[in-house]
Amino acid sequence: MNARDPLLPLQPDEAEAIGRFAETRWDEQIVPALTDYIAIPAKSPMFDADWQRHGHLERVVRDAADWVERQKVPGLVLEVLRLPGRTPVIFFDVPATRAGSTDTVCFYGHLDKQPEFNGWRNDLGPWTPKLENGLLYGRGGADDGYAVYAAITAIQALDRQGIGRPRCVGLIESCEESGSFDLPAYLDVLTPRLGQVALVVCLDSGAGNYEQLWLTTSLRGNVTGTLKVEILTEGVHSGDASGLVPSSFRILRQVLDRLEDSATGRLLPEAFHCAIPVERVEQARAAAAILGDEVWKRFPWACGADGGPALPTTTDPVEALLNRTWRPTLSVTGVDGFPELRNAGNVLRPYTAFKLSLRLPPLVDGGQAALALKALLEDNAPYNAKVTFAPDGRADAQGATGWSAPALAPWLEQAVQAASQAHYGAACGYIGQGGTIPLMGMLQQGFPRAQMMVCGVLGPRSNAHGPNEFLHVPYGKKLTAAVAQVIAACP
Repeated sequence: MNARDPLLPLQPDEAEAIGRFAETRWDEQIVPALTDYIAIPAKSPMFDADWQRHGHLERVVRDAADWVERQKVPGLVLEVLRLPGRTPVIFFDVPATRAGSTDTVCFYGHLDKQPEFNGWRNDLGPWTPKLENGLLYGRGGADDGYAVYAAITAIQALDRQGIGRPRCVGLIESCEESGSFDLPAYLDVLTPRLGQVALVVCLDSGAGNYEQLWLTTSLRGNVTGTLKVEILTEGVHSGDASGLVPSSFRILRQVLDRLEDSATGRLLPEAFHCAIPVERVEQARAAAAILGDEVWKRFPWACGADGGPALPTTTDPVEALLNRTWRPTLSVTGVDGFPELRNAGNVLRPYTAFKLSLRLPPLVDGGQAALALKALLEDNAPYNAKVTFAPDGRADAQGATGWSAPALAPWLEQAVQAASQAHYGAACGYIGQGGTIPLMGMLQQGFPRAQMMVCGVLGPRSNAHGPNEFLHVPYGKKLTAAVAQVIAACP
């Protein structure tokens, strides 16, 4: 056992050695493993109802587990857990190398992916990995297939240098992109085995830029589901029926007007809002000072009416950050009931269905929001039309609650700043993220004393879930080394 004092910062040569190890491991093993991973269409169960028969999730889980076992980390025990009817989970356990350590560091990541989407560059595709100028293109590498590989590499980087660390466990799921509805059942099984979790390292988040380490301070919740309006049992001639039979699309617009001010995008029900904590506003101001207009300019804007780019809801960097992290927003992410344009005849359609994604502020309960949204959309339907809203997920897990980080302990504040300076040459930044990681709220409830290091490689233009998604490999290398350095400082 190593008796090194964890409160002493790493020496420059130790940090440099950790960085070299991470870089070499990424080049020689992680990039090839992720190249194979990207090629497998391991879509999350919400997007692949036949995931068990197709076997893609099982394949990426088994590949990752085999890679971890080949590393031969001393004392490592790995299991692939498979509860009936649920997506598989990898759980690994590595004993402490620091004498007297009783705490646990818990790593988290996932291996399931979003669907293909369209608009990929001609030479790219979701399942055709390509490494170009340090960017590894393809679905799922950055979000976040790399996580399990980076976690094990961070552990190895410390062990190779003889730097003591606490016990480390890993929880790698394959249902995150569907809202993690399988995860609570696994947590019921695994929580007694996690021990005293002192630090959670979640590698599923983003970065404000690629020049420094970024710590995520909050995540929004989310309710997704299908809103369907039915007015006829079959399509009819629009010349015969329009003006008498109300359009299902117009009814759907009326129903959505209950939820959203279409002129501003503001969500109308106050139940979907929460007060923004003062410290989060201050952190947004600090992040805005670093990022400036890049907060909104980083998106791929279409050409606007005057020939210039289309514009965001606000060009104020502070308000932009708060809008995408602490305010509820509605997106329509899919549609049904419409023929393709080339097959669109003069027919009044019998129904319109929209896939809705309602992002919720971190402090709003996702389950209660799902119930409130269903009641709001379904009650008192115009024209007595059949209006239904079906939330995604299992009946007992509809709606994901967001998360707001606990106050940083002094040791973690010092450690992330030291790690960022050592491996990026710049101070650590703090930023809220607009996405959702359901596990964070679950772990914070189960381990209220644990510190949270939520970070990731999803920086500007990495475009998770969309076309041309990429993993910034140089950033991933530095992030792996920075995580290792923080683990070494965990008391």
